[in-house]
Amino acid sequence: MNHGICALSAVPVRAEPTDRAELVTELLFGECYTVLLAQGHWLRIESAADSYLGWMDYKQHRPVSEAYFAAWQAQDHPRVLDVVQVVSNATMRQPITLGCRLPFFDGMTLRVGDDNSLFYNGPATNPAQPATPERQLALLRKMSQHFLRAPYVWGGKQVFGLDCSGLMQTLFGLIGVQLPRDARQQIALGVPVDFVTQARPGDLAFFDNADGNIVHVGLVFDDGLILHAHGEVRLDPLDHNGIFNRDRKRYSHNLRLIKRLL
Repeated sequence: MNHGICALSAVPVRAEPTDRAELVTELLFGECYTVLLAQGHWLRIESAADSYLGWMDYKQHRPVSEAYFAAWQAQDHPRVLDVVQVVSNATMRQPITLGCRLPFFDGMTLRVGDDNSLFYNGPATNPAQPATPERQLALLRKMSQHFLRAPYVWGGKQVFGLDCSGLMQTLFGLIGVQLPRDARQQIALGVPVDFVTQARPGDLAFFDNADGNIVHVGLVFDDGLILHAHGEVRLDPLDHNGIFNRDRKRYSHNLRLIKRLL
């Protein structure tokens, strides 16, 4: 079976094998995947992190060996903690963004397939030091500030464009918690919180549409606010009805359930 790794800052993954198809998710730098099928200039892939399926352009495919893929899966990898940083070697300087993985990082060098690169000018997470829930929450609060005003992009999951569940997946990845890709999958995790008044910062709040389908997710924040991606990443009031959009002076989302993961 063929495997690969995202060697660009982000690679689009689409619903169908065409550039005109819906963007369903993204691979971020340092994220591995399995190639399931080749069709013309497109590859059907499965993300190793969350088992999400989609199509990527073969020109953006960076193959890795079976041994590299197995080693990648066997350990956690540090994540970038700055909005933009750079990896470099003798022939290139490449930007990477907040939440990207640093495969096999030793404090200075990382390894993408057979290529070694330097990363030494910015902070990164340390998976070797498990964090307490208190430290996880502190990091969530800090990292959330970097995403404010990021534009909403359906299928995106990086700081220059992302959707609601992509925001949650990337944020929780920074504290060592791997979430599924979509809100309808994320709601299966955690312990229910009975009342919004019992919600704590770090909880996930889920919202449904008129048909009862889960269509939105956000992070419960301090002072009765919720962080979510709606047009942009923003902070709005949350109550038992849902999210009240302060700009439009009306409710934008209907609250379905709150879950506690930390």
